[in-house]
Amino acid sequence: MTDFSARRTLMVDTQVRPSDVTKFPIIDAMLSVKREDFVPAALREAAYMGENLALGGGRVVLEPRTLAKMLDALDIGNDELVLDIGAAIGYSAAVIAHMAQAVVALEEDEDMAREATDALMSAGMDNVITHIGPLPAGAAEHGPYDVIVIEGGVSHVPAEIMDQLKDGGRMACVFMDGALGEVRIGYKLDGRMSWRRAFNAGAPVLAGFEKHDAFTL
Repeated sequence: MTDFSARRTLMVDTQVRPSDVTKFPIIDAMLSVKREDFVPAALREAAYMGENLALGGGRVVLEPRTLAKMLDALDIGNDELVLDIGAAIGYSAAVIAHMAQAVVALEEDEDMAREATDALMSAGMDNVITHIGPLPAGAAEHGPYDVIVIEGGVSHVPAEIMDQLKDGGRMACVFMDGALGEVRIGYKLDGRMSWRRAFNAGAPVLAGFEKHDAFTL
């Protein structure tokens, strides 16, 4: 029988802590949330690998290091509302729920959204709601948000999503340029976004988050 608890501790000790993630709420969340319960059954044995887990259709569960470092840079408070875009089966939302006041887990795949709802309920995460809808549209009806996290690569962030971030809020995205990527943290001040580079990472670009070249004659 697989000892997932030991694998979870090993994940934190070999992937998270060595990446300079030391904030207690993040460490505690990643030691507490059973990652194997938030991936497809066929991927349970691979749940704690140090790489993105492919879900098909260009979707992934971000590797633990990437998620942990994003959350470290965002420094989410226990009075904040977070929008988790591309939540898949809910792992990232479950982790974030340990440090936020409430989380909106946005997922457009109805099957994954249903699995996320079941997994989050089973884990006792009563401060997360699952919202089904197109990822590029966000979930304006529950916002505005203190923090937005995008669980996949982007080349472009739709204005509709940035509009849902509170003034003074933060956003984390994996910006991709071909095969190369970096996580950037965006800060919204006086209605304008400014971005700073945080660390290197990679993920497939989500549909609707591609860069659209301007049309020229």
